[in-house]
Amino acid sequence: MADETNGAAPQVPQVKMSVLAQFVRDMSFENIVAQKGIATNEVKPETQVQVSLDARKRATEHQYEVITKFKITSTNGPEKAPLFLLELDYAGIFHVEGIAEEQMHPFLLIECPRMLFPFIRRIVSDVTRDGGFAPFYLETIDFLVLYRAELARRAEQKPAPTQALS
Repeated sequence: MADETNGAAPQVPQVKMSVLAQFVRDMSFENIVAQKGIATNEVKPETQVQVSLDARKRATEHQYEVITKFKITSTNGPEKAPLFLLELDYAGIFHVEGIAEEQMHPFLLIECPRMLFPFIRRIVSDVTRDGGFAPFYLETIDFLVLYRAELARRAEQKPAPTQALS
């Protein structure tokens, strides 16, 4: 049974993506141990990582800026005395074509951060090491899970529709 396209496969737009630039937008590292004079043999670090993502269209056609924001807090054991705080905003400029408009948001907040992540991991490792601590290696982040969790969080925050009184 032949279809109306004379046997040719339907044209599926080809996804084109390239990283045009990537850079540190903002970074702050506070070595609280050095400031307070805590002996390093007393340190039993517990580290918490918070990640947030943002994306925006740029003026140039098919270009988007994706920003990953990390807040890494390390505290000392059960008393939770702060050891260090690292805040990093890392951005990438991407050229993206062939993605349906309704799929662009998840693509920008899942695939683009995935491309930037190895560079972010290296920066975090280097900064913590250069700051006087053992290098902190970020564990791999599943940006799809992160994206879904953010959608669920936003859905919970939306107020329930109110019924009109008659």
